[in-house]
Amino acid sequence: MQNSDEIWRYVDAKREEFIDLANRVWATPETCYTEFKSVAEHVRELQREGFRITENVAGLPTAVIGEAGQGGPVIAILGEYDALPGLSQEAGVAEHRPLPGNGHGHGCGHNLLGSAALLAATAVKDWLEETGTPGRVRYYGCPAEEGGAGKAFMVRDGAFDDVDIAITWHPNAFNEVADALSLANNRVDFVFTGRASHAAASPHLGRSALDAVELMSVGVNYLREHVPSDSRIHYAIIDGGGIAPNVVQSKTRVRYAIRAADVVQLKELVERVKNVARGAALMTDTQVDIQILAGVANLLANTPLEDAMRAVMERLGPPDWDEADREFARKIQATLSKGDIMNSYRRVGVAYDPDMVLHTGLVPKDAKKVAMIGSTDVGDVSWVVPTVQAHAATYAIGTPGHSWQLTAQGMMPAAHKGMVFVSKVMAGTAIEALKNPALIAAAKADLAARTKDTPYVSPIPADVQPPLAAMALSAG
Repeated sequence: MQNSDEIWRYVDAKREEFIDLANRVWATPETCYTEFKSVAEHVRELQREGFRITENVAGLPTAVIGEAGQGGPVIAILGEYDALPGLSQEAGVAEHRPLPGNGHGHGCGHNLLGSAALLAATAVKDWLEETGTPGRVRYYGCPAEEGGAGKAFMVRDGAFDDVDIAITWHPNAFNEVADALSLANNRVDFVFTGRASHAAASPHLGRSALDAVELMSVGVNYLREHVPSDSRIHYAIIDGGGIAPNVVQSKTRVRYAIRAADVVQLKELVERVKNVARGAALMTDTQVDIQILAGVANLLANTPLEDAMRAVMERLGPPDWDEADREFARKIQATLSKGDIMNSYRRVGVAYDPDMVLHTGLVPKDAKKVAMIGSTDVGDVSWVVPTVQAHAATYAIGTPGHSWQLTAQGMMPAAHKGMVFVSKVMAGTAIEALKNPALIAAAKADLAARTKDTPYVSPIPADVQPPLAAMALSAG
């Protein structure tokens, strides 16, 4: 049988087609649950490559699964393709220059994420066909990672029930096997209803829903002092009740993202925030309707898979940047603060190097990192399937996530090099599992040990359906 690293030539054979896919998705940025053009592009590639396709997975119109191979273990490779509102930017320009249109942009690199994952899945498919190895590879096109919890709904619907291991990645400033650090998270809408009135002639007859939103904000600000230090609470006013200050606002909507270390702590914190909202409604004589939209669990580590992926990374070596890559990265860094750049180094525990604008190595396994934690719906997958995640350098060190600078780099040659590099990492890890049943067994045993006393509990209530309309509304 071939050496596992032979899979890399399968990636190289089709790299240009999937770089083109990443660029097409970049050019049509679509937000949470509205990724219709993006998923259509992925479906076309799946059809062209001969995958068996299932659309509308878990009732999500922008979710898709493509499967290839027969028998054997099932290897899932997870992709995403959702963009973010307000991060439109001309590609390859190191100054803030939004494009005309809807204002969306790939400020988290998910155009690369889905394309690299599908390239890896295609390489594994081709390897299975050529070698006659039993096994199945599945590409999971997962919508709405940015706040919509697409994978959590897919997990709840059983889409991962027969998967043996799951592999994914995320664009980053550094190359590493990602630590399993993330916060459990709920998205909750608080809709306050009061009574409209003339704000000058009869203010006493009005009941201000906007006052309720503002009082809730004050209450939550005081609450922040009395929660665990790794918890996070943030919000956006989706509907402030109108633009007329001479009308008492009768209906408002505020959306909260509430994060905690795990699902148990999350449920406790969500209830405390709900009580603040109820208090704000009581103070303003309004009514509040509390709507949980989505939720994700914290990530679980898997040591056997992480060790296997790191071994692949070490054999492969990092991407090979050229002077043009470094020159554009320097232009991007010139738009950043020293704090942005130093923060990037602290997160991974790598010593500051003023000459390294693009990461040229691998983050050491024992690096002393400063945890700075967000949330991801990969967490829910990791509770039910042994899961491993790579980070790959696709942008200049210091680039903040969810920024126009990240959008600007999404179609650059450096981004494409990082994308191909991580496709090889994911495909290589998949081949290691397909050739080594003991690795899959060890990964499953690791997951079983981690969940023995705390089995998976979905952070999404059973009666909550995917918030397709609510998320599309807020995305503009």
